[in-house]
Amino acid sequence: MNYRSYTLGNFRQIPQIALLTEEEQFVIEVIGTVLPFKVSNYIIDELIDWNNFAKDPFFILTFPQKGMLSEEHFQKIANLIKSNADKATLKKAVDKIRLQLNPNPAGQEANVPELNGVRLNGIQHKYRETMLFFPSQGQTCHAYCTFCFRWPQFAMNSFKFAMKEADLMVQYLKAHPEITDVLITGGDPAVMKTKFFEHYINAILEAGLKHVRTIRIGTKALTYWPYRFTTDDDAEDLMKLFRKVADHGISVSLMAHFNHPRAMETQAVKEAIRNLQDAGVQIRSQSPLLKNINNDPAIWSTMWREQVNLGIIPYYMFIARDTGAQDYFAVTLDQAWRIYQKAIQKVSGVCRTVRGPSMSCAPGKVQVLGIQKIHGEQVFVLNFLQGRNPDWVGRPFFAKYNPKAIWLDELEPAFGQEEFFFKNANPKLQIV
Repeated sequence: MNYRSYTLGNFRQIPQIALLTEEEQFVIEVIGTVLPFKVSNYIIDELIDWNNFAKDPFFILTFPQKGMLSEEHFQKIANLIKSNADKATLKKAVDKIRLQLNPNPAGQEANVPELNGVRLNGIQHKYRETMLFFPSQGQTCHAYCTFCFRWPQFAMNSFKFAMKEADLMVQYLKAHPEITDVLITGGDPAVMKTKFFEHYINAILEAGLKHVRTIRIGTKALTYWPYRFTTDDDAEDLMKLFRKVADHGISVSLMAHFNHPRAMETQAVKEAIRNLQDAGVQIRSQSPLLKNINNDPAIWSTMWREQVNLGIIPYYMFIARDTGAQDYFAVTLDQAWRIYQKAIQKVSGVCRTVRGPSMSCAPGKVQVLGIQKIHGEQVFVLNFLQGRNPDWVGRPFFAKYNPKAIWLDELEPAFGQEEFFFKNANPKLQIV
């Protein structure tokens, strides 16, 4: 299959779009004017069930839906479009709305380090052992997820993380021997040609950085364009590069995003998984828990079981980040834990490698361990899976039970404590 994508400018050329009413198409135009919209022909032809598209998970994951903006914001943009407002007026209104959607969740700006007084806008270093690298050529995707927490990467230049300089990346790694893992992320780096992967990965290999033990690739290509690893022109060259990394004693982990078990059913994805595994790549899976998509324990237990059957390691269940269309997808922390608990009970131990439900928030990755009554007080039991301060990791703490809470900042300390122990901590990584 040859890759083709559709965006706001040409989505009405999608053959199946005729199944939507004019009003439904107008909703796509309005929401897509604020939140980025892009979909691949693989999703359209092989994943979406057009006989039931309104409830299809992949339609909702890629096509904007009415509830993804507040009614106030929706009507504002709808009225401007209907009145043929000039581009400058429309842009001003769109920018104002975007700034109200928390385009910088979890304080990502605080993760950007400096090297010799130079700010490295294509690197994030939030956790001691892991460095994120944003190659300029990988800052788009085969399709945009409607829940995406990095939507400003595609819609707001002032919030974009990206860099081309492999030498600066290597210099930073040399200066930080505590880093064992380099996570190449985006966007989606799998949109890059193999020659760009080679440029960055060979720079790491040639530098002889003994402390770098794992190179991770954060991608949704297995869901949205599995042909990247099978029939794309340079797919075999990419497999050869991964084998080369393994020959240097460095592991390659592909951090795959599967939001629904149907993403693993096509022959294309199964072949892509085999190719990656034959090249020595370990595949780990992660997904946010999403209302309207997968807020059902049976979906998760099915997904984890099938992933293990395919040789994939279930890794994370996340809670949808507090940005963009969060209100459309959010479940409460109470619901998230109950879904996780019911799902994990239905699978065997080999599937229980998954960690969650977890919030990637400003201080770190906070896991909801459960809900308990302790000394007569109903509380959330929480735990740091990762932290800006490594000493926080594995440290349980307690919050007052709040059945409506959907994020950490809506919780209060339990047992009469005035504040959480991490509240006034330095927002920068604390290397200890």
